[in-house]
Amino acid sequence: MQKLISRFVKDESGATAIEYALIASLISVAIITAARALGGNISDVFTNISTQLTS
Repeated sequence: MQKLISRFVKDESGATAIEYALIASLISVAIITAARALGGNISDVFTNISTQLTS
């Protein structure tokens, strides 16, 4: 039984998976934040181009 507990404590595969999940979630939050920030600016640029082309 002590061997089983010792092996469970030394097992780091679960911790690695959690670390990768946290890194992926942080990257996705950064991408979403950047897309929201740039989305309005890009929309304004295309609106200005469209207005200049129609006039």
